[in-house]
Amino acid sequence: MKLPGGFIEQLRGLLPDEWEQLVGAITSSEPSVAVRVNGGRGVEVADGMRRVPWCSQGFYTDGRPAFTFDPDWHAGRYYVQDASSMFITHVIKHFIHEPVRYLDLCAAPGGKTTAAIQSLPEGSLVVANEIVPPRARVLADNVIRWGSPYCVVTSNAPAKIGKLTHFFDVIATDVPCSGEGMMRKDAEAVAQWSPELVEQCAQRQREILTDAWQALRPGGLLIYSTCTYNHKENEQIADFIMQELGATSLEVPTEASWGLHGAIGSDAHCYRFMPHRVDGEGLFMAAFRKDGKSPRQDLRIKAKNVKKVDETVLNWLSAPHQFVIDQQGELLIAVPQDIQREVIALRTSLNVLHAGVELATVMGRKTVPHHAIAMSTARAIDAFPTCNVDYSTALRYLRGESITMDAARGHILVAHHGAILGFAYNLGNRANNLYPKPQRILSTHTPELKPIVIP
Repeated sequence: MKLPGGFIEQLRGLLPDEWEQLVGAITSSEPSVAVRVNGGRGVEVADGMRRVPWCSQGFYTDGRPAFTFDPDWHAGRYYVQDASSMFITHVIKHFIHEPVRYLDLCAAPGGKTTAAIQSLPEGSLVVANEIVPPRARVLADNVIRWGSPYCVVTSNAPAKIGKLTHFFDVIATDVPCSGEGMMRKDAEAVAQWSPELVEQCAQRQREILTDAWQALRPGGLLIYSTCTYNHKENEQIADFIMQELGATSLEVPTEASWGLHGAIGSDAHCYRFMPHRVDGEGLFMAAFRKDGKSPRQDLRIKAKNVKKVDETVLNWLSAPHQFVIDQQGELLIAVPQDIQREVIALRTSLNVLHAGVELATVMGRKTVPHHAIAMSTARAIDAFPTCNVDYSTALRYLRGESITMDAARGHILVAHHGAILGFAYNLGNRANNLYPKPQRILSTHTPELKPIVIP
């Protein structure tokens, strides 16, 4: 790999004593691969796995398994995430100890969103936003796969979210950047790099932060991160947050053995991950407290009459008394009671793609269960019959092919070794495959052996 000369000169100025080691790591070493298990599904890191030091749910894999062909991934039992990015779980657990309203402003594809869901105190509302519609749809799919009913997915510009004055306790901004930290594993990041791109990204980062700043309450927490190395998109933005927006830099406890590098040319507390020091890709992260102190603000909402629904639908939930039912067009949605007002307010103000648990689509007199209730951790265990299938049948199901099942007729949960994949409608001699088309495996290849990621 040949790195741009201007990029190397930039690193030489940034890290005069370490730039050669960093260049060597980028050009000559293999990226590590890590996954984070879904504790909401009862998954734990197995004994003997090499753990990510700053994330109790993360571990490194040997090589890069074919995740596409692992039913456990499709079942939401783990998320593939770079180890450096898992640092956000450590930041959240250090600063947040009671339920909050949390915004992931630039959230696609969902790694840091799902990390927040499992790291925040129970009852926290997570709003995951992505401005680009196709990426927002992928984000929603990953959130549904993760299974939490306490997440709302939106697709809005930061300026629109900024109009939710003092609504959020925490805003995480993993902003679009020049992507220098991805150069080791992404040739496109090398090809697109230029000093002009760095300048453009830094300007855009200031705009995003300024646009969204009003939505964070005084005294609230801002988490800023990039996957790049340069000073302009990192420490200079940290200084901008303190000097122009009005925030105080916060120190995050770390251990020397982790290999993190501190701030360069700034008084802010900053945490740099670089592949010659850590087993992960390039990342920059810093936390700030917005100056002042104020309770979060509620938005005005109009009272909404809750429609009566078929009692059977309510019984699909393990704790139906903890939810209210909302109807959006033909879709029945279960929303946790303790975030109902927030969800109504967000629907009034933003473009909401997903909220709570989509239960069913009402089609005339028929009520057809939605894929989201199959994947939800709020689903009652006995809500639907379950049929466990072998590995080859699981892959056929995930491709959208017809399968046969030894099960009762009607809507059946398809599972592999107990891990739920989705619905099929069993007709007896065959089953209609109801796995969502956008999520289907496109490859026709079937591995000889199933990838084993979670032992």
